[in-house]
Amino acid sequence: MISVQQWTGHEASALRGALRMSTRAFAEHLGVALRTVAKWEQLGGGTVPRPDTQAILDTALVRADTLARERFEALLDRSADGSARRSPVRAADYETWTEDIERAVVCLSRQNFSFASNLLNRWLARHDSRALDDKGLYLYGRSLVLLGDLQRDQGATLGPLSAHHSYSTARSLFTEIDIPRRVAQIELSLAVLDEMSGRLDASAHQYERLATDERLSGRDRARARLWVGTALSKDGNNDYAVKVMTTATHDFESLAEPEDWSVAHQKIALAYRGAGDLTRALQYIDIARSTGTVDSPMQRVRLDTAHGHILLSDPATRDDGLSVLDDAAQVARQYGLSHQLRSIEGIRRSCDGPSAVLSR
Repeated sequence: MISVQQWTGHEASALRGALRMSTRAFAEHLGVALRTVAKWEQLGGGTVPRPDTQAILDTALVRADTLARERFEALLDRSADGSARRSPVRAADYETWTEDIERAVVCLSRQNFSFASNLLNRWLARHDSRALDDKGLYLYGRSLVLLGDLQRDQGATLGPLSAHHSYSTARSLFTEIDIPRRVAQIELSLAVLDEMSGRLDASAHQYERLATDERLSGRDRARARLWVGTALSKDGNNDYAVKVMTTATHDFESLAEPEDWSVAHQKIALAYRGAGDLTRALQYIDIARSTGTVDSPMQRVRLDTAHGHILLSDPATRDDGLSVLDDAAQVARQYGLSHQLRSIEGIRRSCDGPSAVLSR
């Protein structure tokens, strides 16, 4: 853990910033006068606290949580003019960072958002991207993409602390170090955010463009084609959506991607529900339920939401549909899947209307 040999106003101000406290709250936290904290802020390195206050600051740093200590270290890594000091990252740190990224991927697949966030933010808070070499920028960009995935899955799509901001920053980094495949993958993720935000025309056009983009792998192009159909279905163009998504299922079959093939059947089922063909909708959702191989909480909620939505569309199975949606909502709350929970609530509200909200 980082330690301070001698506290000055500069280090004290950095600790206040790392703890994200106002000057008044920081003074109360330390048990010192407000004017003392104001003096540290004003004079910076030009003032040195008394020995007893040095000890108080030592204790406050020790008691700070891990993320706050990492923010403190990052703030100290800045020079007096506010720019980041270029200190090369050690090879061992790169290795540990890579391992943490791999662990975060596993955590996200299990919707363990808290642990994944800790793994990613420990590096994002520690480093300034302007001070990193290309390898560091790559790891920073990968961390931002995973943070964006986390924020997206929790429903934080827009704003300064959102998936859109994380993805956009990562896209700039991968453009800078010239990795076109990563840039295209982020553009696909940004199109998903457009769809989630209700910008269906914009997302459909982006998906169509990316479905033939050679920067992407065959699997990602097939996913883009599937998501063209998803956006069309949400916009009420269900017949054409079925044709587009059926083509995607053939792609997934050729690519030997059984999980994507199963998800495609779930999407087709919802399109048939939108078209009023509940017999085919039930046929396709049964295929999706029986062939899915990934049993993550997110996928369980998506599948149950789609199933409940279809059942709710038929008065004869309405009660069964409500029961399935109740179970899906319970899992969504348990894992903090805010976007999915909003979709479920939207389906309930509009179950008697001509067009219900479809879940991604």
